[in-house]
Amino acid sequence: MNGHQTPPQQRARMVEEQLHARGIRDPRLLAAMGKVPREEFVAHEDLGNAYGDYPLPIGAGQTVSQPYIVAAMIVALELRPTDRVLEVGTGTGYEAAILGELAAEVWTIERHAELAMKARAILARLGHVNVHVVVGDGSVGLPQHAPFDKILVAAAAPKIPESLVAQLADGGRLVVPVGGRFEQQVQVVRKVGAKTIVSLHDLCRFVPLVGEEGWEP
Repeated sequence: MNGHQTPPQQRARMVEEQLHARGIRDPRLLAAMGKVPREEFVAHEDLGNAYGDYPLPIGAGQTVSQPYIVAAMIVALELRPTDRVLEVGTGTGYEAAILGELAAEVWTIERHAELAMKARAILARLGHVNVHVVVGDGSVGLPQHAPFDKILVAAAAPKIPESLVAQLADGGRLVVPVGGRFEQQVQVVRKVGAKTIVSLHDLCRFVPLVGEEGWEP
């Protein structure tokens, strides 16, 4: 599908045609997505489609989101280099790797142990020493490592998980898809003192967030 283009060439084309052309302008984010080798995080049979403009299956009924969706969700976080970030839904670690390029420290939770193990190995091999992979119920977060400046949920919740809001630092942001199992809307929660401010963003489709504050298995 990509002819004789090398992965770095495919990556550069993805950044230009799928991200920059659609309005993604953050230079740090574009540089990170131009650096992280997406082909390392997909199944062997999907290597030729690693930079396609669509999600790909990664096993255990999960997917790695299309590059544009990864970028759009990260834009909504408004990341700073000093941020501590919690990601819910590691998958094989692609989004966590991007976050690790942009933030000081990333904690990422995956409920499927086999995916978490794979992600941990890939991230270590690529040198992402500031990304920590944990197996657990992401819908309730990681209170032992809170507070977090930013929280990104890469799965669809039926409602905003209260545990995640509670783990936000003052001034922090939570980005989460909320809605039914087949279509959701990205919601951004900002914590300002004791108050939370919610804004609604694009419609989207994510796999369900399964857990105590998510969907039943």
